[in-house]
This record gives sequence, structure tokens and C-alpha cells, in this order.
Amino acid sequence: MNKITLSTKASFGEVNIPLPSSKSESNRVLIIDALTKGGNHITNLAEARDTQTMIRLLEEDPEILDVLDAGTTMRFLTAYAALTNRNKTLTGTPRMCERPIGILVDALRSLGAEIEYKGKEGYPPMETKGFSKQLTNHIKIRGDVSSQYISALIMNAPLLPEGLTLELTGKIGSRTYIEMTLKLMEQFGIQYSFEENIIKIAHQDYHNTNFAVESDWSGASYWFSLLACADEGQFFLKGLKKDSLQGDSKIVEIMDRLGINSEFNEEGILLTKKAVSGLESFDFTHCPDLAQTVAVTCALIGQTSKFTGLESLRIKETDRIHALQQELAKFNAKLVEGENEVFTLIPSTGIPEEVNISTYDDHRMAMAFMPLATKTKVTFDDKEVVNKSYPSFWKHCQLAGLETILK
Repeated sequence: MNKITLSTKASFGEVNIPLPSSKSESNRVLIIDALTKGGNHITNLAEARDTQTMIRLLEEDPEILDVLDAGTTMRFLTAYAALTNRNKTLTGTPRMCERPIGILVDALRSLGAEIEYKGKEGYPPMETKGFSKQLTNHIKIRGDVSSQYISALIMNAPLLPEGLTLELTGKIGSRTYIEMTLKLMEQFGIQYSFEENIIKIAHQDYHNTNFAVESDWSGASYWFSLLACADEGQFFLKGLKKDSLQGDSKIVEIMDRLGINSEFNEEGILLTKKAVSGLESFDFTHCPDLAQTVAVTCALIGQTSKFTGLESLRIKETDRIHALQQELAKFNAKLVEGENEVFTLIPSTGIPEEVNISTYDDHRMAMAFMPLATKTKVTFDDKEVVNKSYPSFWKHCQLAGLETILK
């Protein structure tokens, strides 16, 4: 693997970051576009490897859909292939084939899809073998495992002969991602209701439309964090909307308490520093992809905080809770698990002259730990890992004034 080192830089001037497009929005509108037979005008699609993989697989339509390490692509294409009566084998990297998909497959089978596992039960690879008749229009699915299972089902729901009523059981995690999917569907003409834990979508047609993908709030979070950890600076992040569909726009509220003032205009958002008011606790249930970023920020600025809603982190690209604990320890910070899955972030008690960060094949581990460069020299074991969601990340680090050294 190719390593990359960031030299220490604590102060920044006026920096403009041309953020990448949203991977979450892109992957959803690509499925919607496929369901409308490609009659839409979609612009500003993400450069992320996950999105480019989705584009390639939808365009080439191969017999074997190899999603590489793209979890969203795996889940969305599984439902798309199964419910549009396509015979496909879905597979991915060794880690992808360790990520569970049984809950989604069980839901698809209950609707009438024929799906066969090719290896371990409940995990990829698997084969979709047909969908001849809808067996029910009302199914239940757990709401606390992955919102992507739910999004995968509801995007296909309008084309089901009887529509779909989806009952979410238990705690609903990442609700904002479910709402994003529904609001995107609405922009393509779909009517729905989402009341308490019940989503209802009648049989109806998508309408062709023009759609421009927003910049990525998940990618924006790393620049919020960098400025929060810096001594001084001012960042402008292009292409973000105040009324965003993306749940990770919650970073504005979080960072407001960690020393960042946000001011929107027509082109994006201006970030400036202010006094830290404190983040005593935060529930990441609906924005789990922000947890790593916020953990590192708190560790570096001396903020003790309690985190909840981290359950889904264990089944991401890596076990993100374990990975955070291991890497935070390298600069004397801790993420301590308590009762009822309440975690306490204990900030650093002293930072070494140089830190080597392992990325665990997880793009967010590299990007979340980037702000460590405000305190010390930091080396990441794999510079390519960011390609999954933010291929221009290291170039943007250079744009911000961080010196990068390849090894």
C-alpha cells in the first residue's frame, strides 16, 4: 500500500474547498434513473468509486455484479435486480462478503423474489433468480440495522404491482437517510406517507425530471473538524445547501458547539472559528458516518463527551468502534464503552511527535484522522482508501495548505 504523510500545520488563512458531490444522493438517483429507463437529465454525479461502480454496472449490465467494497451499491443492486426480475450474481471484495445482507434478502423473498446464497447463509455472494409474482404488499423489517436495506426496498416499491407498506420494527436508525430517499423519490414524482414507523407507497410511475446532485455533507465534515482543531483560519465549502436532504448536514449543529460558526450563502457555507460551548453528549443514531469525525475532533480539542447511537458502526467497512479505539490510543485518547452502549470520549493527554494511523480499508478512518495534522506529523498507511468516497481528498488537503509526502 502507498503511504501518505501530512506535515504539521496549525494555522490556515482563507481556504476554498470545491467539495465532491454527494455519494448518497448519487447512488439513489442512479437506481431511480434505472427504474425510469434512463429518461432523466442528472448532473453533478459523485466521483466516488462507489458511485462510479454503480454507473458502470448499470450501464454494462453484466451477469456478475461485482460491487467491489461498495456496501450501498451491493444493497441497492440486490433489491433492484431481484424485484425487476433480473438473473444476476452479486459479489464483492472479501470484506464485502463478510457484511451481512440476510435481513434484506429475507424481505425480498417475502415479496416474492427468488434468491440463492452461493456461500455462507446471510452473506454475499448470492444469485437473484426471478420475481414472477408479488406475494404480499405488507412486510416488516428491523429499523435498527441498516437504513440502506429500507432505502433499497422503497425505491423499488412504486413499481411493485400492489405497491408496498413497510413496517419498521424496533428503534429506527439513520432515519434521515430514509427520509432522504423518500424526498428524492418525491422529486421524481412519487407520492408516499411516512408516519411513525410505517411507510406506505402505492403502485405508481416515476416521472422523468432534471436533477443536480448536491455537494457531499459527509465530505464537508472533515473540513469543519480541521478548522475546529486549528489555531486559526476561515474555510468556504462550495455547493452546500442550508435545507439539505442529507442527514450529515447535522455537522453544522455539532460543530457549532465545538467552535465553528457557519454562514450560508447562495454558493455554499463559510466556516469561521468561535469559542467552544461544549458537546457533553450526542446521539449519532441518524448520522453514524459523522461519529469518527466528531470523536477525533473532541479528542484533539480537549472535549470529553458521551456518544450513543454507534451500533451500526460495527458492520461498516470495518468495525469502526474497534478501529477508533485502536487509533485514538496512539495519541493518548480513549473511546470507552459503558453500559447500554454509551461510549465516553476521553480527550488526548499528550500527542507524540509523529503518529502512524492505520485505515482498516475504511475511507472514513483516513479522512476523520486528517485533522491530527494540526497537532503533529501524521502518516496514513493507505492513501488510496479515500477513493471510495472522496478521490480528490488529498489534493484538497494540499489546497488547504497541508504539505503531503508520499512514501
